[in-house]
Amino acid sequence: MRIDVVTIFPDYLAALDLSLVGKARRRGLLDLRVHDLREWTTDRHRTVDDTPFGGGAGMVMRPDVWGRALDEVLGDGADAEPDEAPGATLILPTPSGEVFTQRHAEELASAEQLVFACGRYEGIDARVAEHYRSTGLDVRELSIGDYVLNGGEVAALVMIEAIGRLVPGMVGNPESLVEESHGAAGLLEYPVYTKPPRWQDLEIPEVLLSGHHARIERWRRDQALRRTAARRPEMIAALDGEALDKHDAALLAELGWTVSGGRTVAAPGDEDQPAG
Repeated sequence: MRIDVVTIFPDYLAALDLSLVGKARRRGLLDLRVHDLREWTTDRHRTVDDTPFGGGAGMVMRPDVWGRALDEVLGDGADAEPDEAPGATLILPTPSGEVFTQRHAEELASAEQLVFACGRYEGIDARVAEHYRSTGLDVRELSIGDYVLNGGEVAALVMIEAIGRLVPGMVGNPESLVEESHGAAGLLEYPVYTKPPRWQDLEIPEVLLSGHHARIERWRRDQALRRTAARRPEMIAALDGEALDKHDAALLAELGWTVSGGRTVAAPGDEDQPAG
């Protein structure tokens, strides 16, 4: 996979040389390139922004500068039109975008090229997204949460790590991706423990020392259900009731949920805060 990041602060992306992303980059699993937007300016001040039409506070990033940068990055330095870049997706991190989830990460992990356009100030002129959509390019405006950052670099780092770790070969043990939070099971991950078995007068659950794999698997499933019901009840409501076994249904009933007709529904009076 090729990933390009266009920003006015290239050094902000130095974290991409660390940890698993950095290793994948050095091993050639990720072709990751960071570009300075100011390289595509044409004035001696290297200006990338201007005042907003209609007035108001702040500055807006210019579409002409972004257009030159994205045309070149998407075309890999050639004269190709942006829509001729196979499998390319343009991602604009923005607090006004669709909330980025694990489903987005899974989908984008199969792209041939991802280009992150990191805005600053009041954002990027809206015509940039409009123009590239009109060429047939896949354009995503994505947010990592309901808050505002100074720029898109932090959000790009978050999304690149979430997407990149799903690229085959990125994570050493692929099985570690199966049961983690927000995975295919639709649950938060169960609590995990390691040595020493006793710490600060706290002991790990006895079942984890039993060596009984079926009991351990059931305990972990139960803990995932309990944790999700307590912390993210909307995820319980989204579960496919047909995929739940009798033990799941009994535990959810204990926690204030009913499984009926393929749906998982909070018991009357428990909609806001299921027990558990």
